[in-house]
Amino acid sequence: MQADKDKTLRKLKTVRGQIDGLIKMIDNDRYCIDVSNQVMASISILKNINKEVLQAHLQHCLYQSLNNNDPDDVKEKIKEIERVIDKLNKI
Repeated sequence: MQADKDKTLRKLKTVRGQIDGLIKMIDNDRYCIDVSNQVMASISILKNINKEVLQAHLQHCLYQSLNNNDPDDVKEKIKEIERVIDKLNKI
């Protein structure tokens, strides 16, 4: 993975903490809107992580394929991104 690993791990650990908090909130029958707000906060961080990972993929992996003059690898990298875009559009 080419994204900033320390930054990514820090964000993932934040989400893990939020998920643990959500579990406690549900166990304690917290107000629905409070739970929903925490869910949205977790989703927001995960979306941000995904964006950074995909940007790193484009900036490093695709760029490397282009520099290696490997048309088949470039096509494969583009197809990978297209599949991710398709998945994102289904969310």
